[in-house]
Amino acid sequence: MTARPRARGGPARTAAGLGRRPGKEPGRPQHRDPGLQPERTVLSWGRTLLLFATVSAVFLRWLPHYGGWMVVLAFLAASTAAGIYLSQRHRYGRQSRGVSAGVLEPDAVAVLATTAATCVLGGLGVWVVLG
Repeated sequence: MTARPRARGGPARTAAGLGRRPGKEPGRPQHRDPGLQPERTVLSWGRTLLLFATVSAVFLRWLPHYGGWMVVLAFLAASTAAGIYLSQRHRYGRQSRGVSAGVLEPDAVAVLATTAATCVLGGLGVWVVLG
């Protein structure tokens, strides 16, 4: 019997690991940080996501009292939460690689965007309630 040629550029398929990359074993951390900084950071962003989702629900609860503006505020808060959720995997991978390489830069864009969203939501919320 002859071995089938593998697809060009594709991973070798063996009985031990179908298409797994070397060094990327499931359950194996991407870094050797005993303080687990990437995990702590992702958990912190997860709490921020939960906060924006909760604020979105509170805005919807205020809908009968303050009118249609609450739908806009709820949408903005939910959009911010969705943005955090969709960027979590990228953020964790970048931080893990940064810890492994010994060079980790802060994610200033995400922090500034979240701060801006918080200020805008707070300002609009106060404007709607007092206006």
